[in-house]
Amino acid sequence: MGKGGFRGGSYGGGGMNMNMIKQAQKLQNDMMKMQAELEEKTYSAQAGGGAVTAVVSGKRELTELLIDPDAVDPDDVEMLQDLIVAAVNEALRKAESSMNDSMSALTGGLNLGF
Repeated sequence: MGKGGFRGGSYGGGGMNMNMIKQAQKLQNDMMKMQAELEEKTYSAQAGGGAVTAVVSGKRELTELLIDPDAVDPDDVEMLQDLIVAAVNEALRKAESSMNDSMSALTGGLNLGF
């Protein structure tokens, strides 16, 4: 073979050994399991002292929105809209933070782009 060719099952003596491959596969399986578990969780947040409560799933979908009837003022719809946006955004932040923390704990802080 020519220069730098195939030698002994790896290129240039490098490559991953079987133990590394098994560890990577285990990590991938653990991450998929954790992802499925996180998608089943719900995260909630309130705005306006509890006037609005938003609940989101681990899939980052709004699943429930609770509005205290006292928060409904026909003369100030904008305030209610702002409270809804604030509650939903905070619930989404909680979900994202929880997922990042869980993945970071699993990967030992490796930056894998999650």
